[in-house]
Amino acid sequence: MGRVLITGGGAAGMYAGIAAAENGHDVHIYEKNDRLGKKLFITGKGRCNITNACDMDGLFDAVVSNSKFLYSSFYGCTNQDVIAFFERIGVRTKVERGDRVFPASDRSSDVIRGLERELARLGAHVHLRTAVKHIVEQEGHFKEIVLEDGTKAAGDACIVATGGLSYESTGSDGDGFRFARSLAHTVSECMPSLVPMECKEEWIGELQGLSLRNVRASIYDGKKKLYEDFGEMLFTHYGVSGPLMLTASSYVGKKLKDRELRLEVDLKPALSEAQLDQRVCRDFEENQNRQFKNAVGRLFPAKLIPVMIRLSGIDPDKKVNVITKEERLQFVYLIKHLPATLTGLRDYREAIITKGGVRTKEVDPGTMESKLVKGLYFAGEVLDLDALTGGFNLQIAWSTGYAAGKGITV
Repeated sequence: MGRVLITGGGAAGMYAGIAAAENGHDVHIYEKNDRLGKKLFITGKGRCNITNACDMDGLFDAVVSNSKFLYSSFYGCTNQDVIAFFERIGVRTKVERGDRVFPASDRSSDVIRGLERELARLGAHVHLRTAVKHIVEQEGHFKEIVLEDGTKAAGDACIVATGGLSYESTGSDGDGFRFARSLAHTVSECMPSLVPMECKEEWIGELQGLSLRNVRASIYDGKKKLYEDFGEMLFTHYGVSGPLMLTASSYVGKKLKDRELRLEVDLKPALSEAQLDQRVCRDFEENQNRQFKNAVGRLFPAKLIPVMIRLSGIDPDKKVNVITKEERLQFVYLIKHLPATLTGLRDYREAIITKGGVRTKEVDPGTMESKLVKGLYFAGEVLDLDALTGGFNLQIAWSTGYAAGKGITV
């Protein structure tokens, strides 16, 4: 069998190494860090959201970019296959809210150790603190890699699994994109994704740390609605974060690079405006002799009350019984359409993944082999593939890694 060289010892690289070693190949993984799976260690806040247990339609629906490319690899290595694999190597799993799959121990280190044990059992060679500087091809075929110290390592195949640009501290510094470009591949525009967003308004900072559950968020470019969903969001000193906003960044990030967008938050999505008006009327009737600032305590979390009063334009000291119908209806509208201006994305240091990467049209979707260089393969985040939060991006890493490892036939 062949000698397979893998650049990058993250999720995709390790899984590709296991798949290739299972086929009898002599596998060598080159990792610049002092340990494997450094980014995997911090995923899911250190718990490692391995995959998502939804049905296959759910997997494809969660992929934001180039989902059709994943048809072969997702069916070749399904989420259920991944769960079964980890159970087989001694990493027990559990399913939580939103079909998220975690190790039963809640420790990402157990996932990494399981993968390391399997690599060792299969005889794969791991080279830590070993950075790859160049990938060399000759007459359209992969030839060798050149390490940072100038050492050359020849092989029959090379799998690029270097990750993207997010969490640079883990070693994701765009090496794979550089390798791909040097071998005539196209790398589509890259940007942070699943990332918090910045806002213009000063009042946003006053709400730092406030988490809102069960709200609906809509994002507009002028009159055009770009995104709408329901869930949980978090205010920060610079803008907005939380699951709802991270997901939104996947859909509006490209537009946000060029211009500001309008965010509207419906604080009471379970009520129509008419129903909410009735609710506000009841609260006003019960507090008719109190000042406005003291009559809305049941509508919002304490931290939000002064902001909503200020944005309403109603005099906070005004008695509720003299608030006009027009003022009340404007207040109701504000609750259903709390506006903010999105000005940009946070940077890669806060991004869960990278949007963009090696163009999928230049890669065989069944084997992950380059269509330009024989014996060269790509797996994981280095490809122009990204998905929502919930274990879907790791599923992409496992599935494409598996396809690359199994696709090598030398």
